[in-house]
Amino acid sequence: MKKLILLDKFGCTSESPMQAWTFSRFAQILTVVMLTLMCSCNDSNKFKVSGIVDGAGDSTVLYLETSYNGMWHLVDSAKTDDGKFSFKEDAIDYPNIYRLVHDADAIYFPIDSIDQIEIKTDLKHFAENYTIGGSKNAETMMKFDKELAAFVKKGDLNSDAFKKWKHETSRQLVNDLKSIVSYYIVNKYIGDQPLFNPEDNSDFKIIGAVTNAFSTYRPNDPRTQYLVETYKDKLRIRRAANNNMRDTVMATETGVLDFSLMDKAGKMRSFKEVCSHGKVVILNFTLQSGSFSPSLNKLLNDVYSKYQSKGLEIYQVSFDDDEASWLQAVARLPWIVTRDTNGATTAMRYNVTEIPMIYIINRSGDIVGRVENIDLLEDTLKRYI
Repeated sequence: MKKLILLDKFGCTSESPMQAWTFSRFAQILTVVMLTLMCSCNDSNKFKVSGIVDGAGDSTVLYLETSYNGMWHLVDSAKTDDGKFSFKEDAIDYPNIYRLVHDADAIYFPIDSIDQIEIKTDLKHFAENYTIGGSKNAETMMKFDKELAAFVKKGDLNSDAFKKWKHETSRQLVNDLKSIVSYYIVNKYIGDQPLFNPEDNSDFKIIGAVTNAFSTYRPNDPRTQYLVETYKDKLRIRRAANNNMRDTVMATETGVLDFSLMDKAGKMRSFKEVCSHGKVVILNFTLQSGSFSPSLNKLLNDVYSKYQSKGLEIYQVSFDDDEASWLQAVARLPWIVTRDTNGATTAMRYNVTEIPMIYIINRSGDIVGRVENIDLLEDTLKRYI
């Protein structure tokens, strides 16, 4: 009998859910049946998970499970009808991770509110040859799980290809640290080993950034408390091993953290050096290919034209992958424009939880604020100019 793993340690192919029939399982199913008989709900306020399992008959049992208080719990069970299945459940207040289980195999996916998820798979390769549709997050999670499973199957976890894939995964997390997919990925386990190892400095920054994003933007989400408590536990362990270690993710920084990036002219630009000339500096993390970029750059240009003579500088960091497109987009921008091809490193240092993000650094080289409402940029800037 396999162990029942913790809710937030999402297992890969080598860590399967327990499927043995127990009294607890029977009691859970009985509770579900009783509740179903006792009430009926409006389908418009429900999420739905449906699909087809090729090779399944009229007696194949599937389980829909979710997490609660640190453990996986049964939501409902259903028998397939000529391979078809369907689950309908009340809409949920916060996005969460669910899984469709058959025997020792599980397909993981997120649910947000009243999502309509469709899963297609076959009985013999249940957790391998599956497709998921109905939500972008579900498709993103499926892609991640399949790519990771391929590395696991090959025993390729120490290869350069795996390290490159994990690095790219980290970069993608930066784009939306507060998403349920980011939560899932930083809690992913391969067997009994975490994909993002808290003993690794880079991995720990990723974990901290996701934790901080949830704390900031999802303070009432039940998953936030788990992330925060887990982060604190791991931080205590790290500090015990190294008394000099500082929490660079959760602490409030005053002085700037330095990094150097190449600008559009091919010159290496140190951010700390730019901040050392007694100017007020706007640090902007952005994506030139983003739909918001033209209006953002126009706003930056307005304040730059107005306050450059009074000691304003702008240091812009773009996370665009395509160098040629980036160069074309920034060709006429008059301030310092750079591109970070290793986005996770720079973004983690400045706790970039969304794009675009703007910090203001005063003439003494201290970070004095983050502009959350772009329309208030000039008003905020005036305090320091």
